[in-house]
Amino acid sequence: MHEIQQDTQKPKAILIGIDTGEYDAQISMKELEELASTAGCETVLTCIQTRPAPEASTCIGAGKLEEIAGAVKSEEADLLIFDTELTGMQMRNISDITDCKVIDRTMLILDIFAGRARTAEGKIQVSLAQYQYRLTRLTGMGKALSRLGGGIGTRGPGETKLETDKRHIRNRIASLQKELKEIEKHRQFMTKRRKKDGILTVAVVGYTNAGKSTLFNMLTNAGVLEEDKLFATLDVTARGLELPDGRTVILSDTVGFIRRLPHHLVEAFRSTLEETAQADLILHVLDASEPDIQDRMQMTQELLTELGCAGIPQIHVLNKSDLIQDIPKKSDFDTVWLSAKHGDGIPELMKAIVHHLPQTAKRMKLCIPYTEGSFLQLIREDGKFFSEEYTPEGTLIDALIDVRYQKQAEAYLSNT
Repeated sequence: MHEIQQDTQKPKAILIGIDTGEYDAQISMKELEELASTAGCETVLTCIQTRPAPEASTCIGAGKLEEIAGAVKSEEADLLIFDTELTGMQMRNISDITDCKVIDRTMLILDIFAGRARTAEGKIQVSLAQYQYRLTRLTGMGKALSRLGGGIGTRGPGETKLETDKRHIRNRIASLQKELKEIEKHRQFMTKRRKKDGILTVAVVGYTNAGKSTLFNMLTNAGVLEEDKLFATLDVTARGLELPDGRTVILSDTVGFIRRLPHHLVEAFRSTLEETAQADLILHVLDASEPDIQDRMQMTQELLTELGCAGIPQIHVLNKSDLIQDIPKKSDFDTVWLSAKHGDGIPELMKAIVHHLPQTAKRMKLCIPYTEGSFLQLIREDGKFFSEEYTPEGTLIDALIDVRYQKQAEAYLSNT
């Protein structure tokens, strides 16, 4: 696997966007700069070309591209990053005119994912997305393909050269898909088993860099990487979370979302993302200090709907509240203000989680007569004991009682 250059000299990148009016190009370019920084680039110039549509052969037009070629020389740029998907022909033409390595937004994100994947499943998913992306661009890339070499935009399944046979790539894609299906079968089995055992799951989702991993660590002490970069974590992490009422649920952290998340990645990670649709509750984490918080919320909601999560209860977690001043911060069961970094608002969040989850068990203090040993055994098998004491009247317990036995248990309530 190729790695980002490790010397002190960061690759110099020129970022190029095209404004067709379909989305806010300024915001998208700001995000592209963050992505470039995450990948280890130094942005030396940003350019946005306004056009009704991308030009077929060069994306931004030959005239503008000549200007970019001049900027490549004057800025000593190593890389051109386009904030849109390029065709193989466009990539070849741009590379020929500018004599510079060219990648697009999708290649940049794929590169970041390749560097962040740690589990076998994550690496397979990224490799699959990269192969699928490159397969459609082999024709027409010409010299641009051989120019990729090492460095940003080439990590993962290895260098894809012009002479690479499409049949080989298709075979590799089929092999990776087969491996993913086996992993997915195991995940589905585990999900069914959790459902059968009555284990509740809570999924943490949200825009990348909203503080999901910080919150996850605060709640579970999981030790997940926290970094002020996009996609600091990629692989799904699951940990047990003990609620104030004594129950333990499974809390899972998922990959962060982003505007225009490449469809290759959505498809490759679909089985992982769709696990969110099996959750009993979703914690939608938002960076409360972001000016475009509403747009990010809407984008995440659209992707959740696409994944089949529309009917699942949600709590909007407004993180980084310590960065917000002069705004009323009132939490309720549906919206919780907190600072995951400092721990503020965590008790309110835990109460909201308990409120939204189905009441599968209830903490009760009971004194069960010794003649009802069989009932005590049922409670022991399906519940959780906090204390147990033997008294003349019977066994005094403080325990979580499964919903199936609560009515019967009421006959043995104890005030002790």
